[in-house]
Amino acid sequence: MKTNLAKKLLIVPLTLAAVFSSLSNPLDIEESTANAKSYESNKTSELPLGEPGLKEKRSTQHLAPGVTHTAIIRGERSSENHFTVDIAFLSKPSEAKDLANRLETKGFKPMIKTIKNSPHTDIEKDILGYLIRVGSFEEQSEADNLKKQLGAAGFSGLRVTYTGYDDAITKGPWSIHVLEIDRNQFKGTLSTTLAMDKINGKETVSNIAERTNSLAAINGGYFVVGSKDGTPGDLAGISVLNGRLVSEAINNRSSLILSGSKDKAQIKSLSTSLSVTSSDGAIRELDGVNRTNGLIRNCGGVGGDLYSEQPMHDVTCTDHSELIQYKSIYGSETPKGKGLEVVLSEAGEVVEVRDQRGGKIPATGSVIAGTGEATEWLKEHAQKGMKLYVQTRLLSDKGRISLTEQTNVINGGPRLLENNKYAINAAAEGFYHDEEFFYRFGIYRHPRTLAGIKPNGNLLFITVDGRNPEKSIGINFEESAKLMKALGAKDAINLDGGGSTAMAIDEHLISDPSDSSGERPIADAITILP
Repeated sequence: MKTNLAKKLLIVPLTLAAVFSSLSNPLDIEESTANAKSYESNKTSELPLGEPGLKEKRSTQHLAPGVTHTAIIRGERSSENHFTVDIAFLSKPSEAKDLANRLETKGFKPMIKTIKNSPHTDIEKDILGYLIRVGSFEEQSEADNLKKQLGAAGFSGLRVTYTGYDDAITKGPWSIHVLEIDRNQFKGTLSTTLAMDKINGKETVSNIAERTNSLAAINGGYFVVGSKDGTPGDLAGISVLNGRLVSEAINNRSSLILSGSKDKAQIKSLSTSLSVTSSDGAIRELDGVNRTNGLIRNCGGVGGDLYSEQPMHDVTCTDHSELIQYKSIYGSETPKGKGLEVVLSEAGEVVEVRDQRGGKIPATGSVIAGTGEATEWLKEHAQKGMKLYVQTRLLSDKGRISLTEQTNVINGGPRLLENNKYAINAAAEGFYHDEEFFYRFGIYRHPRTLAGIKPNGNLLFITVDGRNPEKSIGINFEESAKLMKALGAKDAINLDGGGSTAMAIDEHLISDPSDSSGERPIADAITILP
């Protein structure tokens, strides 16, 4: 893995301000500034979400010795927030001015919002871009009607949104669930569970909790949703299950490491080094494990991947020449396609050669599938009767990490806190490959799933509901870091969120999923077993 990463910097609150005084035409300018009151000096126990003094209600229950669940409701729907229509996100003031003028000539009243980055992320730009909006409505249906009118007037790329999702100052509301695990008191097992106990498949958190008889469970890491991006259910980043590597790392992205030892939970930037050695002495890089050849979700791979070998969140990179190893945890068969496959016994002996991809995976042993140039390597160095030795190494910036049967690793990113300091390394971890993407993913409020470690070793698992102006608007990266710090974490990480965010207690879903279809099937869950 390559490690050309941007340096990490401390984080201060994000500001979304509209300052566009250079416009020659008078336009409605939406102005928003960061809250002047600092929560760092706030001596009360209220959460650092919205303005100070909002109503906040907490209720705590003990699920088992060392396991508590706290539900927090904070704030209320703000009369200052409204539904509106996003027209476009533009990088230059002149472009924003031109579009605003076009809207005016069509009889609309545009607003221009300057999107600013926090000055202490690892993103160097101060202004990310300019967001053009039209309309201010109490009801979403009114914004939907305006969107139709804008479309009929020739404007495209339109989005109906709610200003509470990105205004710097809002009253909420927020619905938050906090699980805290005291590793000194908890006598059960903290682990990860794959959906349907295999890579190739998805399952809801509540189903996983019921199937495993969990005290509680939350969704885990990023994963492949649709087949155009790989194998649905494949972890889009590292996954280690009971000491077994089941998905390779994204180039040095932060991940959560859980261990059976009470003091071994860690958040580290991880990479994997994978190789195959033939009994004739030839060595080749192994591109990945248990995923579709040629498709690298979130990028950050090896071997000349395109677009990039650096992380690029929600982007699928490609590589026409790969070796991928499959074990039975993937599923019953490898993905079909052109190429070559060799079937290995448990001892690594080549027992079968297939002239195309897509065949049964043995219960013991494995299959190594090649495409492009990798097929030629297999033809020459993996003939029947020869042996292949696969080496997998898990690495951090401190060196190699030893895996035991109690080691579990969940992918995530970006990091939020490190040693009690804000450390949102969004650029380094691939969340800033495009200004608009970072705005919509990191500055915009969404449902979030978070994990943290307190100074005493206690673990925090948090879900924040979102995308619902009446119940919970969600939080952004900056608020996630501040929330975790307020709850006592010294280290924290963002896990998969959005429609994936879910928490179940006693086998029942207690969070409020944001997908219109209800609870989303996901790839893995963190499970707390009695």
